[in-house]
Amino acid sequence: MNKEKRTRIFTRLRDQNPNPTTELNYSSSFELLIAVILSAQATDVGVNKATDKLFPVANTPRAILDLGLEGLKEFIKTIGLFNAKAENVIKTCRMLLEHHDGQVPDNREALEALPGVGRKTANVVLNTAFKQPAMAVDTHIFRVSNRTGIAPGKNVLEVEKKLVRLVPKDFLLDAHHWLILHGRYVCKARKPQCGSCIIEDLCEFKKKTS
Repeated sequence: MNKEKRTRIFTRLRDQNPNPTTELNYSSSFELLIAVILSAQATDVGVNKATDKLFPVANTPRAILDLGLEGLKEFIKTIGLFNAKAENVIKTCRMLLEHHDGQVPDNREALEALPGVGRKTANVVLNTAFKQPAMAVDTHIFRVSNRTGIAPGKNVLEVEKKLVRLVPKDFLLDAHHWLILHGRYVCKARKPQCGSCIIEDLCEFKKKTS
């Protein structure tokens, strides 16, 4: 995989979807942060069902703290691991109020210090809320990066660093969204839809399906 081929791949993905974004519903950096914390090992659809009811009632750190732990659990109990996630959200809200004036910080170190926020969650927030060229590598992006040859790597961090280094700069800000959507709907884990893929001729996957 060379720079020219990567450029052609991302040009096609951009032409197909010029303004990609997350499929999580949110209207502020705080709502995005909470939604991403809740989305670990859960689907965006499932998270949206919960937050569509939660956010109209409580969408600030203070409002969620006022709900209390049990009150929050009532809204998110349909999401996997909701007990642990509720505790992390409460602790995060408390930290945001105590250390950041209730605002979501725009740097990795401060984000990763929040309970329930790992590197991937921090990258989503930095990229989507603050328009920083961060790369949140989930299972979809890991698979697509390795399958296509765009940025092969043995682990998530290796793929992340390769993507940041190898994706042409013009595409870096939105690459995370294009790759995750491509993996979710086209380059699926068990049955990749190679025959209807817009980058099939550029992809280096050897076991293409018809």
